Amino acid sequence: MRFLHLLAAEDPSQTHHWLLPETAEIIYGGIAALIIFAALYKFALPAATKALAARTERIQKELDNAANTRSAAEAEASNIRKAVGDIASERVRLLAEADQQAATVLSEGRARITAEVADLEAKAEADIAASRSRSSDELRAQIGQIASVAAQNAVSAALNDGTKQELIESFISSVGGAR
Repeated sequence: MRFLHLLAAEDPSQTHHWLLPETAEIIYGGIAALIIFAALYKFALPAATKALAARTERIQKELDNAANTRSAAEAEASNIRKAVGDIASERVRLLAEADQQAATVLSEGRARITAEVADLEAKAEADIAASRSRSSDELRAQIGQIASVAAQNAVSAALNDGTKQELIESFISSVGGAR
């Protein structure tokens, strides 16, 4: 058994206790852990604190930007709603104004057309009266010409040579007797 005990002491995989490591390992491991923890505390903790503070600041800035953007969007939405209301009232006003202008143009057009129709009727009546006057004057002149030609033809047809001779002699005797 002694031999086994010597073998166990020489075998590095065998420890004096199944749960605890060797004492030297505990001391060296503890010192190394303290050095690592001290280095982490001195170097890594400020960097981690700074990173977390920067992250917090960045998140806060994003939240502030989001809040500002939201308030700007709400203000813009309010302006748009107001503009839509203004557009609706402006549309109503423009339509009313257009209706009024259309009514004015329509009434002015009707008045102008009525005046033009009256002028055209007066001109037409004057033209008709002038045409009547011209027609009756031309008709009288034509009747006069036709009557003259007819009288001349009637006299020429009624008078033969013997009748002409008697008329001439009767005229001469009446002129001679009147003296």
